[in-house]
Amino acid sequence: MTEKLLIIALKGGNTKIITLNGKKMRKMPSALEKLPSLKTLDLRNNLIPKVCPQIRTLTQLEVLNLGKNLLEEVPEEMKYLTSLKKLHLFGNKICRFTPAACDGLQNLILLNLNNNQLTWLPQEVSRLKSLTYLSINHNQLSSIPRELCFLKNLFDLQLNYNNLICLPEEIGVLENLQKLFLARNNIGNLPEGFCHLKNLKILDIAGNIIQIFPSGFQNMKLREFYCEGNPLFLKEPFSTEYEEDDVWSLQEITSRFLMCMLEEQNPYLIQALEWYPQVKNIIAQKKTCVACGKPIITPWLECVQFIPPSKSWKTSKNLRLVPLRVFVCSHKCFNCSDLHIFGIAPARDGGGAC
Repeated sequence: MTEKLLIIALKGGNTKIITLNGKKMRKMPSALEKLPSLKTLDLRNNLIPKVCPQIRTLTQLEVLNLGKNLLEEVPEEMKYLTSLKKLHLFGNKICRFTPAACDGLQNLILLNLNNNQLTWLPQEVSRLKSLTYLSINHNQLSSIPRELCFLKNLFDLQLNYNNLICLPEEIGVLENLQKLFLARNNIGNLPEGFCHLKNLKILDIAGNIIQIFPSGFQNMKLREFYCEGNPLFLKEPFSTEYEEDDVWSLQEITSRFLMCMLEEQNPYLIQALEWYPQVKNIIAQKKTCVACGKPIITPWLECVQFIPPSKSWKTSKNLRLVPLRVFVCSHKCFNCSDLHIFGIAPARDGGGAC
């Protein structure tokens, strides 16, 4: 039956494009191996559970659509489709990648895995060097590998309706990313590196459990920002009467001294740090006091600073203030600051207060 359908499709005289959409096919036509110059193969809306071995001969294929079939994996045969640019696998039962599936897809620019059953992505996804559009909406991902963040051509990343609880710090490496969709997950925090996404234009994080955004978020060049359904911190100021002297650890005193010296570009210290990677790593984790601007390792208090969203952003309805995570180095800076910063108090009904 499948071979007859292929013959009928070929009677049109175009051997570059084959469309067999909704034909109730239970397997792929093995005669595809006789069409090495095929450019587009559309087998949507069928009952195909596996990719046939003969597909490896389609080395000039540029578009493959296997959406809404019964596939359970991204098969190894994909590695032979070295000219493939667009791969649609939405609406299957895919729960895994075979180990070598990504090996030959160096020209792939679009991968659609929406509405499947993926719980993880392989590290090998980093081999998709040309990928610009990746959509994995409506799956069961609890995390994404840091290797995904090395796809420097990625322009549009869609991960709506998964089980994500966090993002890797390396997310900021995606220098060409302009659209990021993370709606309806379980994300509680955005990493500090998130603010390095200087070209990001559209961000949708609606329906997560985010209360506060990293410092620097206000400087992002967004055009659209959607965050409804998150328990954002509310602006409820309070004062502190803590008057004891601030006590720093020896590590903190030493670190602050070294960081001040580094700001002066002390050449001897810079050279000496190369011999002490552990110290270098500690200093690399520095934060900055929002009040006095001095570098610190251990903040005296984690605080919230509320800023209005940029006027150039199209935002969620009723978003008036964006809570930012900031730090202060001492009781003095907290009470003497005129920056309208507030200490974080225990969360209450409605998503927290400060």
